Amino acid sequence: MAKNMEGISGPKLNIIVSGTNIKGDIKSDSDIRFDGGLVGNLNTSGKLVIGQTGHVNGEVICKNCEVEGKVEGKLSVSELLTLKATSVITGDIIAKRLAIEPGAKFTGNCQMTGNASQSEFKKPEEKPAK
Repeated sequence: MAKNMEGISGPKLNIIVSGTNIKGDIKSDSDIRFDGGLVGNLNTSGKLVIGQTGHVNGEVICKNCEVEGKVEGKLSVSELLTLKATSVITGDIIAKRLAIEPGAKFTGNCQMTGNASQSEFKKPEEKPAK
């Protein structure tokens, strides 16, 4: 378990163990290790690890994320999203950086935001014809 917790900060850690099922939204300023089931949205300003037994059905918003389990819904990650070989993602991804291991399953759309501002993704304005 210590290997999977790499990069998660010390005393401010939330752990949702396998066999725990939550219906509702979760909001936290701390890192989260999620091995249970969630039907609802998960929002943290820290790192999120979804373990092999973890299953989230809803929108996920976080700074960094490592997925080993299943996510059904939108994933919005402001820094690094890592999809491990056992991960199954059904939904859209928005991330600054993305790492995908061979074997990971992803069905949906992906938008890499990089360092660009959202305004750079807008369609360029057409110039009037002369």
